[in-house]
Amino acid sequence: MSVSEVLSVDRVERATDAIRDKSAALQRLAALLSEGHVGTSTTQVLDVLSARERLQSTGVGGGVAVPHGALDSVQTHIAALLICPEAIEFDAIDGEPVKILFALIGPKGAPAQHLKILARVSRLLKHADFRARLLAAPGRGDIFSMICENEQRG
Repeated sequence: MSVSEVLSVDRVERATDAIRDKSAALQRLAALLSEGHVGTSTTQVLDVLSARERLQSTGVGGGVAVPHGALDSVQTHIAALLICPEAIEFDAIDGEPVKILFALIGPKGAPAQHLKILARVSRLLKHADFRARLLAAPGRGDIFSMICENEQRG
């Protein structure tokens, strides 16, 4: 399963000034992930993402965080991407603030697929030039198109 299969243009967002900290970012990601998914509330998603963050920060370095988790009420993997022009503290492994947050929620019974998608996200976001282009993209459609094009190039 590719990143563009679990992400959709309506779950890509460029943050406003209202998102200034980790808590607000996780709240917005939870809302993006739960919108349109029957049986999954923003609170449920936020609880899963927050619980994972309490174990260890998902700030992977390079200005990127990948909050993730699993829920019984989710039947397939769902992703959301939040671009924060103003970096936020996220307790990342490199100590740097985060501007790109890619969240993933999947069903509890699919850990292998969950890990494969996380690996694809990691490959996608590992190049600084691609991250810079994402940050500079003017809108959600542009951001989503860049991800799709990058995946097609392999």
